[in-house]
Amino acid sequence: MNVAIVLQGIVGILWLAVVGLITIAIIRASRGRKVATFATAIIITAVAAILLTSVSAGLVFIQPEQRGVVISALQPKGYREQVLDPGLHWVIPYFENVIVYSIARQTYTMSIAPLEGEVTGDDSVAARTADGQEVYLDASVIYQPDPAQVIQLHINWQRRYADELVRPLARGIMRDAVAKYRVEEVYSTRRAEITQEITDRMREKLSENGILLIDFVLRNITFSPEYAKSVEQKQIAEQQAQQARFVVEQKKQEAQQTIEVARGQAESARIRAQGEADARLIQAAAEAEAMKLIAQALQENPDLLTYQYITKLAPNIQVMLVPNNMPYLLPLPSMGPPSVITSTLPSSLIPTPTVTP
Repeated sequence: MNVAIVLQGIVGILWLAVVGLITIAIIRASRGRKVATFATAIIITAVAAILLTSVSAGLVFIQPEQRGVVISALQPKGYREQVLDPGLHWVIPYFENVIVYSIARQTYTMSIAPLEGEVTGDDSVAARTADGQEVYLDASVIYQPDPAQVIQLHINWQRRYADELVRPLARGIMRDAVAKYRVEEVYSTRRAEITQEITDRMREKLSENGILLIDFVLRNITFSPEYAKSVEQKQIAEQQAQQARFVVEQKKQEAQQTIEVARGQAESARIRAQGEADARLIQAAAEAEAMKLIAQALQENPDLLTYQYITKLAPNIQVMLVPNNMPYLLPLPSMGPPSVITSTLPSSLIPTPTVTP
């Protein structure tokens, strides 16, 4: 509870009571009645009101987010050198008065939007880049008075520091920073660097005047209509070029894919042909090995061929002609009385049988 405000309320009530008592006393006196009792009450109430008025005039309560500067007629410099911290304080009534400053964070906005900034209308910062292009900056400065330098801030700026210090200082530093860079750097590659440069410079300058910079926000960057149109056309051209590069890359990938497919098919055909060739080689080797084994078997057992020849004869053969110099006797199946038929012919008339293993 603010004791000073409560006391001022009590003082107001007492002065109203004094006025009321005087009014009643005047009415009674006009009617010829006694007013001695009212006179005593008026005097007592007036004295109490005067005393409390003097006391309340010397009491000052400083809120936690405030600091007080005491202007004193009793000090050689005209002010106390100590700032009033939060709490209840006493100053000499009628000789000293207190000017209260807020040390809470404040925001000063400069915007192109008519109702967004501290100044009605377009309050953006017009700046020119190193290559002569004009840009418009929207920015916000977040700051607070330094509690330790409130007295110096009062001496130098009083309550004008927002409009006469923060605003012109910010606008000048922003213009100086932008003038070092080309327009492409301002809105793209080096925007963060520009913001940091402005922040550091403003922090230094505001600190010299008793203000702490909390943050600087570069909200937006806009261009003249002509340059904005040229930027838009450039972006469209870049997008078209990028699309063309994408199409070329896609065609390259498709061609590479076709090459890889053909290469795969050729490799598959080669592997298949190699497999068939290897199979034929294996088969030929097996056949050669079989012929070798057959030849070896015939060499070891000459009658094997005759046996094979006999086993291949049809079961209904009754007569066979053999060379006369090679007696060959075959048992024939019984078709009546057992008999053996032999015949000899000149060997020149007997064809030589062909044996296929």
